[in-house]
Amino acid sequence: MTRLYYFSLLFIFAYSANAQNDIVLKGTVVDINTQLPLELATVYFTTVKDSTVIDYTTTDKNGLFRLTTKKYDKPVFLKVNYMGYQTYLEEQKELLESKDFGKLYLLESVNALNDVVIKSEAPPIRMKQDTLEFNAASYKVRPDSNVETLLKQLPGFDIDDAGKITVNGREVNQLLVNGKPFFDRDGAIALKNLPSEIIQKVQVSDYKTKKEELSKQESTSDYSSINLTIDEKKNKGYFGKVLAGYGSDDRYESSLIMNFFNNKQKISILGSSNNINSTGFAQDEVFDNMGGGRNSKSARTTGGKGITQSNLLGVNYSDDWAEKLLASGSYNFDNKINNNQSKSNELSILPTGNNYTVADSKTRSESTGNKANFELEYKINPTTRLVVTPNVSQTRSNSNSDSHSKTTEDDENGPLLNNSDAESYKESTATNFANTIVFNKAFEKKARNMSFVFSNNNTNNDSDGLNDSKTIFTQEPDKNIDRYQKTTGRNVSDSYSMDLEYTEPITDSLRVRFGSDFDWQNSSNDQKTYDVDRLTNEILGLNSSLTTYTTSMQNAFTPKVGITLRKNKFTLNLDSKTSIINFDNYSLYAGNDTQLNKKYALPFGSAQLRYKFSRSKNLTLKYDYSNATPSANYLMPIANLNNPLNSIIGNPDLDPIEKNSMNFNFRNFDFRTRSGYAFSLKGDYYNSDIVSTSVFDENGKRTTTYVNISGNYSISAGANWNQSIKKDAHVFRYGIGLNGGYNFDKGYTNAVLYNAKSTSISPKLYFTYEYGELLTISPSYGLSFNETHYENTSASSTSTVVHRANLQTTTYWPENLVFGNDFGYTYNSNISDDFKKDFYLWNTSLSYGFLDKKLYAKVKVYDVLNQNQSAVRTISATSVRDEQNTVLKRYIMFSVAYKIGNFAGEKGSKRKGGGREREE
Repeated sequence: MTRLYYFSLLFIFAYSANAQNDIVLKGTVVDINTQLPLELATVYFTTVKDSTVIDYTTTDKNGLFRLTTKKYDKPVFLKVNYMGYQTYLEEQKELLESKDFGKLYLLESVNALNDVVIKSEAPPIRMKQDTLEFNAASYKVRPDSNVETLLKQLPGFDIDDAGKITVNGREVNQLLVNGKPFFDRDGAIALKNLPSEIIQKVQVSDYKTKKEELSKQESTSDYSSINLTIDEKKNKGYFGKVLAGYGSDDRYESSLIMNFFNNKQKISILGSSNNINSTGFAQDEVFDNMGGGRNSKSARTTGGKGITQSNLLGVNYSDDWAEKLLASGSYNFDNKINNNQSKSNELSILPTGNNYTVADSKTRSESTGNKANFELEYKINPTTRLVVTPNVSQTRSNSNSDSHSKTTEDDENGPLLNNSDAESYKESTATNFANTIVFNKAFEKKARNMSFVFSNNNTNNDSDGLNDSKTIFTQEPDKNIDRYQKTTGRNVSDSYSMDLEYTEPITDSLRVRFGSDFDWQNSSNDQKTYDVDRLTNEILGLNSSLTTYTTSMQNAFTPKVGITLRKNKFTLNLDSKTSIINFDNYSLYAGNDTQLNKKYALPFGSAQLRYKFSRSKNLTLKYDYSNATPSANYLMPIANLNNPLNSIIGNPDLDPIEKNSMNFNFRNFDFRTRSGYAFSLKGDYYNSDIVSTSVFDENGKRTTTYVNISGNYSISAGANWNQSIKKDAHVFRYGIGLNGGYNFDKGYTNAVLYNAKSTSISPKLYFTYEYGELLTISPSYGLSFNETHYENTSASSTSTVVHRANLQTTTYWPENLVFGNDFGYTYNSNISDDFKKDFYLWNTSLSYGFLDKKLYAKVKVYDVLNQNQSAVRTISATSVRDEQNTVLKRYIMFSVAYKIGNFAGEKGSKRKGGGREREE
């Protein structure tokens, strides 16, 4: 106790001594002519010697700034930057005491004379209309770091282990490079593979569809978009990285990425081959392709099931073919081979008693894909633009499996109801062509606009298979099923849609939209099954009970109207439309023709309010009313007998799904304290839902159909808070998050109405400490709790709790040496006793840089303790399932990586901590 007392005194003394070194700098920024305050002007201090940024802040709505910073005993510049104004500059001999600078007057930039160029310095951060812009040179990162490392330095940015980016609490769903996609719009490849040193600006804005972007409409999305602009000095040259590694158990990895930049023209080539479950190209700086921990996104691409061998080749291209014609595109080839063994225990919850199924399977699957994307944007004139985005792909796949299952009554020791053994092989070829054409015309009157969007999606899938299965029903042996069959299938789907909309401004703040949507959908599915002789492999004939031919045609005409009211603080969007649908279906089954024609008039409505308290504090409230038609396989009254243990038949009397949705989001980020929080609430209520309903017979075999249910609903909520603090060489980032949900589901089992009430809670804590460029430590902890209570079933409740703790450390000392560790622990408390409840996953990496850190030799160990496993529990309204799959086990990998790079004009131009000069 005495030691604790003295330790507390020592901590208080140290904190007080540190606080005494702080000073407060404040003032007000106003327009020199109007005397009006300027909100979100950037106020920052740089050294006179080399313009290194010491500290910065932004003004509030009253033009006030207040900055708590450290004393500085050398000359500094006080600088104030605001878009459209000349930079304010004032020299201070030193910063040794708190000071009120009073009013700082800014003068608007005047460019009336063509021969006058006003130069100003790029501030660390500033607002440009609705875009938040960061000057990359103002944020210090290691010379060899990637874009992800840079983004983590920016205030308000957070990137989790899965690679999800959030900015001020809003998730980012698009990352562009110079306004164009870099392979994919999600930006995963750019995030991990582009070096931070080539980035000049990071621009954050609301995500907009291409239609909203061209027509300059307000965004209706709740996501953000990031655009990275390339430094002009790095915009001509080449750079890249090649890596090769080999390890124990014949594990290997190799990758290549090369980028060739020539001003507007940019070409990137990438390739990868490995058998360590990395199916993408989002490599970690420390662990490369190795999954788990900080690089868990790559590991989870395959869903965590099995071991995958992957080969990947890609090319990305962008260029301005002419002043008015912009082009970008990419091509990707990928080949994946997955091998997996799984076992599962599943409890089917019935009104009286339960069925318990134990199953295991061994599978091998392979897919080979080719995909090409292209985008052309033509600026016909200053008010007219045309964008065409064709995409074409082909995927060939094959799979074989060997599975076994047995079902008992009540529990695993109960009477045996059935058992099944099956071997199957299937191969397929799928081709797809999709295209979108967006045309937009802006008229002379501000906000008057006309847009036209046409899109098509054409898919063709051919398949062949062989199925050998035996199903034994112990209660009624005369119903046993023995199949040795060949199958062929052809599925064709074509859809076309057209969206025509006209916008007319009523006042400066009020706009009305009129338009119509036209949709055409046609599909056919031809499935044939032939009985085959096991001894001779001769086809015996067509099996009519397993052969079906169906077609579906749906045409919809949807007139719509919308209103947008935009004021200084808020934007209100109201939209309404009615879909008039003609839905025709046809089937040929067991020699019988069935026609089913449906006509619908389905209303839709939405209202969205976005209110901005300030540039960094806002809320969004949105309500949606929607309807959806049942799919053809839900409606057609024909039997699907492919699964011997589950026969499925459609219900032609189904009504459409009718749903009400409500969303609320509030976000706030304070740039001055580098802290922010966000809260979200979402609810869905179904006036009419479609659910499956099953009846089990005495053999444990199901007969399933679909019915309408009203009154199902779900509620989910999420909240998070984060802050970053920088003190000299010390950087602290920490945060807390909490997500929760409640679901109320109703349905039928054995013709008895049940309901299930599910609750989920998932809190998370995380912390990161960085000491200069030498050390990074990141511990985190998360918990997932799920509980379901049942009524009118044999089970009263079930639950699962999963604890996940992780510690990531990276050291960059001594020089040229990088030592990384990811240590994780997972505990699954309620999983079946047949599966291990907990495991540790420890990955480690040690590398050394040669030739000015261009060449790295590395040794990595995956799963040091050899404990990795994949065991999960899934709870639904009618079942509880525990499943375990094959996972990668311990291996050691030796690798060599070499970085290549050469930029025109690079000599003598190294990034500093301060901003660069630019011209306005």
